[in-house]
Amino acid sequence: MKYFAAFLMMKDQEKNAIYREQHMDFLLQKEKEGKIFARGRFTEGKGGLVIYIADSFEEAMLIAQSDPLVASGARTLELYQWEMKVAPNQ
Repeated sequence: MKYFAAFLMMKDQEKNAIYREQHMDFLLQKEKEGKIFARGRFTEGKGGLVIYIADSFEEAMLIAQSDPLVASGARTLELYQWEMKVAPNQ
């Protein structure tokens, strides 16, 4: 099990509004499948971040590319493997 950070930056506001509900349904489904560690929007309205759980970069990329906001071109996608570190007092 590995973690992958997907940066979803705003590209098209109109498409974003059209596909937002589908995006939220997609995220809820992936959470039920155990494929999401964390997610959230950037407060400046410029996009968001999803931390996916997958066995490989290729698997994470397939999941991230199937997000309706990415597939529609509403958001760009940058995906990186993330090595999570937890602060000792957390």
